Amino acid sequence: MTALSARALRGLPEVRPGDDLAELVAAALGDEQLRAGEVVAIAQKAVSKSEGAVVALEDVHPSERALELAAAPPGGRAKDPRAVQVVLDQSAEVLRAERGVLVCRTRHGFVCANAGVDASNAADGTLVLLPADPDASARRIRARLRELTGWDERRGVAPAVLISDSFGRAWRHGQLDVAIGLAGMHALEDWRGRADAEGMELRATWLAIADAAAGAADLARAKDSREPVVLIDGLQRFVVDEDGPGAAALLRPLGEDLFR
Repeated sequence: MTALSARALRGLPEVRPGDDLAELVAAALGDEQLRAGEVVAIAQKAVSKSEGAVVALEDVHPSERALELAAAPPGGRAKDPRAVQVVLDQSAEVLRAERGVLVCRTRHGFVCANAGVDASNAADGTLVLLPADPDASARRIRARLRELTGWDERRGVAPAVLISDSFGRAWRHGQLDVAIGLAGMHALEDWRGRADAEGMELRATWLAIADAAAGAADLARAKDSREPVVLIDGLQRFVVDEDGPGAAALLRPLGEDLFR
């Protein structure tokens, strides 16, 4: 790989429940054609909205636990207990609940703030959830893009689909997009057992390729741009015909969690 480019795809409308997201992407492409081995990176919120993963707060009835967690911490602000209830509903486990922050393990296995539940870029009074199965979503969108673009194997490897979301990082400020859904691309590149430039054996170098691609895609769009799709070129050596295990390959098993 000698060069990498990432550019936001313009012309997509606001995504609504029931929308065919692949169809919207194909329409925005117009006469442009996707390239073999290209990566179509899609912001999670667009996928969630198309799948109807949206909750109206007026339909939520908070539990006693939600009311307790929503109470204002010392020097802080109270949270909407209905929003807290939605977070609890999306969590397999609440790992920490301090200073108004809920760090949760989702049913998917992600560890993140508020179980990925988000109110930004959502209609008033609603919350957007993570897709029920982001890897399955990526596989469906990839298959649909193949169908809509009439992809022929003679054109090479079909474009991969990556679904990303913003996560915080332990011990570091700021958020960074990571891959939560993936189809047609290696999530990891294992350098363990290889040698570095000085001939020393690498024992722990395991590159999170999909997360790096998600971060690159996020740099190509602004948070208020309404451009949820980014086309990444230059990652062809990581893109493959089969859909593969998806972003699930990035999740560390609970037995390897040193902080439990």
